Amino acid sequence: MLNPVTDALLTALRAELPAETFREITASYLEEPRGRSKGQAGCILAPQCVEEVSFIVKTCNDAQVGIVPYGGGTGLVGGQIASDGPAPVVLSLERMRKIRAVLPEENLMIVEAGVILQDIQEAAAEVDRLFPLSLASQGSCRIGGNLATNAGGVNVLRYGNTRDLCLGLEAVLPDGTIWNGLSRLRKDNTGYDLRNLMIGAEGSLGVITAASLRLFPQPQQQGTALMVVDGPAQALTLLSLALAKTGGGVSAFELMHRNGQAFLAETMPDVRLPFADIPEWMVLIDLGLGQGASPQSLLEDIFAEALEQELVTDGLIASSEAQRAEFWAVRETIPAANKRIGSISSHDISIPLGRIADFIPECTAAMEGLGNVRVNCFGHLGDGNLHFNVFPAKGQSRDAYDSIRDTVKTTVHDMVHQFGGSFSAEHGVGRLKVGELQRYGDPGKLLAMRAIKQALDPKGIMNPGAVLPS
Repeated sequence: MLNPVTDALLTALRAELPAETFREITASYLEEPRGRSKGQAGCILAPQCVEEVSFIVKTCNDAQVGIVPYGGGTGLVGGQIASDGPAPVVLSLERMRKIRAVLPEENLMIVEAGVILQDIQEAAAEVDRLFPLSLASQGSCRIGGNLATNAGGVNVLRYGNTRDLCLGLEAVLPDGTIWNGLSRLRKDNTGYDLRNLMIGAEGSLGVITAASLRLFPQPQQQGTALMVVDGPAQALTLLSLALAKTGGGVSAFELMHRNGQAFLAETMPDVRLPFADIPEWMVLIDLGLGQGASPQSLLEDIFAEALEQELVTDGLIASSEAQRAEFWAVRETIPAANKRIGSISSHDISIPLGRIADFIPECTAAMEGLGNVRVNCFGHLGDGNLHFNVFPAKGQSRDAYDSIRDTVKTTVHDMVHQFGGSFSAEHGVGRLKVGELQRYGDPGKLLAMRAIKQALDPKGIMNPGAVLPS
């Protein structure tokens, strides 16, 4: 059983930590972006170095008090807030914002966990390198949270998830031990891979405090196009064509449904829509190529061949950086428009590529059978990650659909499971999807996860209730 934060614990913490470590308990630390739940805190601590993190974790472990690691607060599955149980210590990494080293000759950067993702991107660009992780929340999310949730984003097709962009970690284990694993090596076969154990664990096995990150050469030529397709099946064939034509130079391949743009027109009219008549389906293709290559010509060739194969019916190729930014703005503002509409239930799913064309219409029909709803399906088609979100009919509030919300979620996730997919592609499990992991998870995997948790965190202090039940 965990204990609440007591006066004795606070006294012990204040005796060793600087006064600026202690933060006022405000709503900003206790709310998740979708407003579905609120958390609690016995105190909020913002250490400035790994030694202070170690002291906090050891002190809490001795007192058997829960710790909730907190990054940028942008997580969508409740991993950063605890609503139940004794009020925990919320451990914010916001003051650990040092970029410790930038080594362009090694294509490497070492950063602390509290560094904002956009700051990492900009630091890489200053030395003519690319850190390719790109998310809608990159102006406020922090790299520690990105690693803890193994975040995805728009460039996974070419560069992989956050896991693939990390060479090593520094972390504090549940007993306060500091693990110094900030490797600069690409190859290191020396036992268990603790790095990959911590990445994606959502703070349930320890606190990530720093990371060594992979950098890449900046693409010398970039190009972007929007192409109208009849449906997901044609989009997938177009993806294969684009990959073959570019030799793997496709950085992003995003699928968008007309409802996403209709929501933009309804809630964000300042966003310029590319087509006067909103198409049912379209894809955004982004290329990153080397010196001498012409993305414009390649995109023209892809469009011409796709038109001949009846894969596309219309298209636009960006002729300037300004137009390229306009095309991307359409995709990147869809989540903001979704939030303004207010979803009944949102789903971050992945489906095998070969089954996506069947899944989308079947699941959409199942949703429409539950009530008068609108489905906005969009996302990273190149890696099979879809955001399949269900919204009220126009003019209706999501509160009017509360009676079917759980049924909507269960129906979608049941169908995802039947199609061999995952109920969590890039957002993690957090607290909101613990039940789904128990329902759909492989028994052998769950057994191993519980054994690892018990071995590393026998008192259960690390992010209690996240990923696995308390």
